[in-house]
Amino acid sequence: MKAKFPLLTLLLLFSFSFFGQKKITKKYESEELQDIRNIQIHLPKGYDRDTISNYPLSIVLDSEYLYDLYVGNSKLFSHTDRAPKQIVVGIEMAETRLKDASIDEKRRSSLTADSRSFMKFIKEELLPYIEGNYRTSPFITIVGNGISANFLTHFLRDETPIFNAYVCLNPTFSPDIVTQMQSYDLNKLGTIDNTYYFYMNDGEFITGVKKEQIQNLNNYLQTLKIKNFNVKYDFSKSSPGNVSAIGESVPRAMTKVFEIYSGISKDEFETKIKDLSPLDAIAYLENKYIEIDYLFGSNLGIREIDIIAIESIIIEKENGDHLKTYGDMILNLYPYSPLGHYYLGRYYEAGKDWRKALQEYRLGYGKMDPSDPNADKFYKNVQRMLKKG
Repeated sequence: MKAKFPLLTLLLLFSFSFFGQKKITKKYESEELQDIRNIQIHLPKGYDRDTISNYPLSIVLDSEYLYDLYVGNSKLFSHTDRAPKQIVVGIEMAETRLKDASIDEKRRSSLTADSRSFMKFIKEELLPYIEGNYRTSPFITIVGNGISANFLTHFLRDETPIFNAYVCLNPTFSPDIVTQMQSYDLNKLGTIDNTYYFYMNDGEFITGVKKEQIQNLNNYLQTLKIKNFNVKYDFSKSSPGNVSAIGESVPRAMTKVFEIYSGISKDEFETKIKDLSPLDAIAYLENKYIEIDYLFGSNLGIREIDIIAIESIIIEKENGDHLKTYGDMILNLYPYSPLGHYYLGRYYEAGKDWRKALQEYRLGYGKMDPSDPNADKFYKNVQRMLKKG
């Protein structure tokens, strides 16, 4: 008879902080697996001091070699404001990988009993523990390499998938991966009020059946027109092998998965914003930050660079009639910025209401740090209205 492990029993091995970041290593006794698994948990800098913010969660399979790489990139991306800070959980699979991520050779793409148990462990034991003990946002990523990358695709089978992003590094997909994915009816994602990402990499070093399965899946996924299911097929000519490809693919995947978090890029402006009407451009910007707040738990207000990015649309189209709408939106989402008052001032000045324009410019200037190099330029708006009055 198998010995029963107490459900959700965790034995703390050690925990240490480094420059405000914490790495926790635990031994997890799983009732489902009847086994003990080593779990690593990265808590981002400032987690202990900020008791309000929530953080997106990333589950990293094969953590014995992927965990540190993923954590390092998560810190770099958050430091450069290209992604939110993340809680990263790594699951070591070195000795059990062929069992945990295995498929039934007779049924080609079906999971074995062992891999179904591993999936159940993630869904019913590990995730509830992490979400119950740490401040996670609704956005969850899962990362795997090789056969683990194939394993994680099976989470898409659920009617409402629990993961938002599926990162398949150097994937070794099952023989009938396309048939498998077709059986999931991915169009169901389009009916869910959420956002999903699917990343897979390919390269010249990948050959034979493995390459064929990657390309077959990509060809199929490209036929889907699901607005909230974002597919990224990444082909690299520079990587000579698996190790270097992983090093390149992790930041590329992170760029795609957290694209909505980043400030408005030139490509985003050209393809999604440039041709919008002022009201639609304002709605796009507002919805972008509402989604950032909801998915990632990051209440950023609105970055000034994004406000300025769509300024030309507001000012130049429709005679600048929507400057007031723009200013009101900025004050609603970014109340401490002087920019909301600036655009309201521009609106009233265009209508020759000098008194109201002066009031808005003064309010905006009052929110500025006197040491700000733009403060003197902003005050010129006040001086101009004083002369008008």
